[in-house]
Amino acid sequence: MTTRALVLYAHPCGESFAAALRDTVTGTLRERGWEVDLCDLYAEGFDPVMGAEERRGYHDTATNTAPVQSHVDRLRAAQALVFVHPVWNFGFPAILKGYTDRVFLPGITFSLQDGRVKPAMTHIRKLAAVTTYGADRMRAFFAGDPPRKIMSRAFRHACRPDSFLYMALHDMNRADQRQRADYLARVQRKMRQF
Repeated sequence: MTTRALVLYAHPCGESFAAALRDTVTGTLRERGWEVDLCDLYAEGFDPVMGAEERRGYHDTATNTAPVQSHVDRLRAAQALVFVHPVWNFGFPAILKGYTDRVFLPGITFSLQDGRVKPAMTHIRKLAAVTTYGADRMRAFFAGDPPRKIMSRAFRHACRPDSFLYMALHDMNRADQRQRADYLARVQRKMRQF
């Protein structure tokens, strides 16, 4: 049985190291027998803005998926979810934040029961993030490292995966070729074990 991985890629065009990260993740997963659904948010022109009408219907689980149905279908078909993105201003790029706001909907990734959030994305058995930070690890730590916390707490709770992986190259702005190559090699090793 083929297992499908949805790779959410949120890097603007033209960044060669970002493309190398994307290709390392997707290529290694394919080598391991995964069916890879690459969702390149910029290339696909994903609209990250949730309009007023969409927000009003957010909690209506009978109709809330209509504006993003194709993305919901892709998410539902996956058994693994891999985020490949930079960290900007200690957060997700706006396009990725908009994706999670618009696609990670009630009834899809979580349900509300007696005012409590319950996991609903439990078909995702493996969850990973492959990311880069402009800041060094200490600065990210003192800023609270929101992307790491969102992945390891909120999204991990929504999935309850069998495995979770968070890989980051810190201080990207000063990383030399060796450091970048080492990170790519580490990503490849981890994706082989994924």
